[in-house]
Amino acid sequence: MLPALPPQRTLIENAETLLIALAGGLGFTYFGLPAGLVSGSVVAVATAALLGRPVKLPLVLAQFCAVVIGILLGAVVTPETLRGVATWPASIALLMICSIVMIAATMTYLRVVHGWDALSALLASSPGALAQAISLATELGGDLRAIAIVQTVRILLLVVGLPNGLALFGQVAPSVAVLRGPADFSVLGQMVLLAVVSTACALALLKVRFPGGLLFGAMVGSAILHGSGLIHAVLPWWIGSAATITLGAVVGSRFANMTVRMLVGYLGAAFGSFAVAMSVATIFILIVAYFFPFPIANIVIAFSPGAQDTMMVLALALHLDPVYVGAHHLARFLVVTISVAIGARRLGKPQPSV
Repeated sequence: MLPALPPQRTLIENAETLLIALAGGLGFTYFGLPAGLVSGSVVAVATAALLGRPVKLPLVLAQFCAVVIGILLGAVVTPETLRGVATWPASIALLMICSIVMIAATMTYLRVVHGWDALSALLASSPGALAQAISLATELGGDLRAIAIVQTVRILLLVVGLPNGLALFGQVAPSVAVLRGPADFSVLGQMVLLAVVSTACALALLKVRFPGGLLFGAMVGSAILHGSGLIHAVLPWWIGSAATITLGAVVGSRFANMTVRMLVGYLGAAFGSFAVAMSVATIFILIVAYFFPFPIANIVIAFSPGAQDTMMVLALALHLDPVYVGAHHLARFLVVTISVAIGARRLGKPQPSV
């Protein structure tokens, strides 16, 4: 028996969300803004959410797009890229130190300047890992609303600010990601192989609950095929663009059920904590840029305090090295997940079940 279709109202809301995201992405791209597809879709959907529109997307669509983005990221990998992995350990070690300092500095700011309790300040300071922060806040008694708003505004500022900030300093990126291989009927067999292998790897990592499993699994499968030189094909540009817009809509939809009044009440904490986190990140970015020959744009995206999936989409949109960025954000995820979980359980008190 075929699964039942979603109610008509849900389908209309999904379609409206995608149309809003498309309009935002195309609008930003038309004006030549860096990473226009992703930043425009995020801003448009977030704005619609704050205006009261019921923005939402089905989980299966977001998962499919994560696999597509992973495939496109893996297509960037070359044998030369893989050989560069040996030069990263020191950079990753600095990223781990940066993550701890960032959490401590942001937590201190929220406590001293805004008078937050220790647990809420810790969870709001976590760079990425919003789902973990909300789960721990629910279990241990943190301020759910404050944590969600500060974390969500940080992602919005990163998605909009980083591409334009890099462009200001001459790190110009195309509004639309550029394909790095053939994508037509002459390589249809290669594209099918690419889709099958990448999807299998994505599902395998999802099954073992690897963080960002669908995106990273697809990237690994694609990277193996491209890095080994077995294939040179990539997915058509329109598939990649559609996936980028959709994942931008997913990020923007985090503002759903959030009113403008509610948002304004926490804007000071959100902007201030973002400034503190980025100040810490900037110090470490400059250290890495001084001692290592990595492109500055790669370092900026790798060290910025964003969620893995969002930063990987930015890496694709900005035409960066996905292996370097991905390795650093995986390292950050491990450090943040462990340190925040330990810290939260020391600071919080288990809440009675309802």
